[in-house]
Amino acid sequence: MRYSGSTSLKNAGFTLLEVMLVLLLMGLAAGYVMFNAFGASKSDLLKTQAQRLQVIVDMASDFAVLNQQQLGVRFEAEKNEYYFVYLDDDDEWQRIEDEKTYEPYTLPEPFTFTLNLDDLPWDVEDRLFDRELFDENLSVSDEGVEIGNEEEKKLPPPQVLIMSSGEITPFTLSFNYEGEDGDEPVYYSLQNQDLPPLVLEGPLERPL
Repeated sequence: MRYSGSTSLKNAGFTLLEVMLVLLLMGLAAGYVMFNAFGASKSDLLKTQAQRLQVIVDMASDFAVLNQQQLGVRFEAEKNEYYFVYLDDDDEWQRIEDEKTYEPYTLPEPFTFTLNLDDLPWDVEDRLFDRELFDENLSVSDEGVEIGNEEEKKLPPPQVLIMSSGEITPFTLSFNYEGEDGDEPVYYSLQNQDLPPLVLEGPLERPL
């Protein structure tokens, strides 16, 4: 199944696994609210943010396989935001709309994230993608990204690809709390080397 302008994730139906993951995501969100209400530590709150993305990426990977759809995650560090995209029939990246789980999400203050794509293994070069969106160093190519009016701009390609084969391009994402009001800095690391599930490590004294 491939998206068109009028196609939504909801039209594909949900598997039992997707329903379970949505329930888990709801639980994490409820836990985040309770943490805030009862004064949880910044470490616990930061871990909840990392777990949120971990769950959604794993869920998106299952959807990509079941529907033979190429997906991706775009990280905008300057906005402290990430969002999910899909590749349409014209080989252009489009935001996933009409699906709250995949809508743009801004990491709450005082937390930040740092994405690392350098020096990570990818065993077979031709698995990357045949549409030349990435160069040999796994850096995003800006070729084809138009500059002009907002309505005419093409979306930049995602830094992380979620492929219909079940593979996810390797990445390490550090969730950071630099400390304030006497608190010690704390970090969590979300990693993928090839196939999901993603691995969450932390709390750490320094980012990986």
